[in-house]
Amino acid sequence: MTERTVSIRAFEPEDIDAITAILNLPGTLSGTMQFPFRSVAERAERLTGYRPELYLVVEKCGGVVGFLTLDRYKGRRGHCAGLGLSVHDDHIGQGVGSALMGAGLDSADNWLGIHRLELDVFVDNTRAVALYERFGFDGEGVARARGLRAGRYVDTLSMARLRPGCPPAAMRN
Repeated sequence: MTERTVSIRAFEPEDIDAITAILNLPGTLSGTMQFPFRSVAERAERLTGYRPELYLVVEKCGGVVGFLTLDRYKGRRGHCAGLGLSVHDDHIGQGVGSALMGAGLDSADNWLGIHRLELDVFVDNTRAVALYERFGFDGEGVARARGLRAGRYVDTLSMARLRPGCPPAAMRN
């Protein structure tokens, strides 16, 4: 495996240590709504029974350096899913997020039949916003003072992507 080679696979329970470490990193933490200083035991308890539609991890250089989840909604929103993505601070800008997005969107479009993917991102996380836009997500609105980060309230941008090839809204009514 070369330095730039990544391998994407399904989440396994033994990945909890690495995921906890990623979520506790300063950069990752500042880009999420997670609380700092979560223990592996606490994360494991939280993940017990957690069954997203898709949970992928990416390995690079023999370790987990990022993950993606797709949580399908229920009922009348069963055609929609929420997307979550985190990348290790030391691997930002190295294609890890793009690899996860490619695998996640392929699964959503071609295997899971998800019509609409949704996510929220801090408005000042320009790298993440640019990544999501490259993969077809559009901004739908800003929620003011939605998250608290380092003692300051931060706005979030709601973004969504419709599966390519779906008819425009005017034709669906």
